[in-house]
Amino acid sequence: MKKVAFIGAGNMNRCILIGMVKAGFDAALITVTNPSPEKRVALANDYGVNQSADNIEAAKQADIIILGVKPHLIKTVCQQLADAMDISDKCFVSVAAGVSMAQMRSVLGEQAGLVRCMPNTPSQLGVGMAGLFADDSVSDESKAFIDAMFVAVGKTLWLANEAEIDNLITVSGSGPAYFFAFMEAMQKQAMAFGFDQQTAREMVQQTALGAAQMVIENPESIATLRENVTSKGGTTQAALNTFFDGGLTDLVAKAMINCKKRAEEMTESNN
Repeated sequence: MKKVAFIGAGNMNRCILIGMVKAGFDAALITVTNPSPEKRVALANDYGVNQSADNIEAAKQADIIILGVKPHLIKTVCQQLADAMDISDKCFVSVAAGVSMAQMRSVLGEQAGLVRCMPNTPSQLGVGMAGLFADDSVSDESKAFIDAMFVAVGKTLWLANEAEIDNLITVSGSGPAYFFAFMEAMQKQAMAFGFDQQTAREMVQQTALGAAQMVIENPESIATLRENVTSKGGTTQAALNTFFDGGLTDLVAKAMINCKKRAEEMTESNN
């Protein structure tokens, strides 16, 4: 098994690490670093992994290095590691939005393996969706290992080119927030109808869970599932007509396009 160093103990690195341990990866071969001790020490105590304040020492011992720091710090961290060691046998995995492979290559050079990954927050529950792109620098063995890491916290999708990362961000990366916003609006109106906050939440969350499970377990198109719930002239049609008359489809498209534009702007600003 390969040795893994998690640079940063933020939410995304934390959930990937926990998922790996729960899936049977050897905790003794995993190290997490973080400037402040609280998060890294808690992970070490709870899951048996190694912890350190020293990014360089952790990376020296690792085969796979997961870069989970804030986007504006990625190039700085890469420069520190490249200056301190031979990285030609290392594979770096960035989970930061807005930092292109070219930007990281400008620091790391051409020899190190490099993968961009965009996971999402449901990875914390093992039901995430991660999009990954690797260039020719990454061996099939390393790709298989990295895939297994992210399968431990959900599903994976290997992309044909790096540009697809920004497209994926608009769907699975930012998508959970879209559903939360819709659920929040439903809860608010349920409360306006007289339900208390907790009851309104339970109704909304169970309905959302059931709808998602129906999509998972049925081969029909999502449009067909919608139509199956919608009786002609009935209550559901009255609600859906309101959504569609209000431009729901166009609004969702516009929101996703703006999400992609912002991802592109972030990449440009990190040049």
